[in-house]
Amino acid sequence: MIYSIDVRIEAPVHDTEVTDRVADAVGTVFPDAELDHQPGLLVGETHTLDPFSDRLYEQEILDTARRQFQEHADDEGFAFALKKQAAFEGVINFAVGNPDELGDIEVTVTVREPDVQAMIDAVAPPTEEGTPVDPESTAE
Repeated sequence: MIYSIDVRIEAPVHDTEVTDRVADAVGTVFPDAELDHQPGLLVGETHTLDPFSDRLYEQEILDTARRQFQEHADDEGFAFALKKQAAFEGVINFAVGNPDELGDIEVTVTVREPDVQAMIDAVAPPTEEGTPVDPESTAE
């Protein structure tokens, strides 16, 4: 299946932070992102979530990711936030509740092809007892 998505990544950069470290945090989780340094903000764009999905599998957090994506999904795409410090360490840790003192990495995924649910299924498929299953087999 062919996927067509735009992924926008925004991370605040405070005066107390080193911009390159924030860029490293984003690049660790989204290695294909093209980064643009703006005053107080690091903006990245990519057109793939494959490396991100690989990390979800490695960390065995597909269900958590899927819940986050679906909680913040609409007809256009989905969004989620990640903790910067964890990302710097190469770990995906979804930001829930109050934002971190230095801000979170905000990610917005706009899906053009095929559709939002199919993209969520591709990045974080449903699981049974922790094992990914074909989304078609779980359809009601």
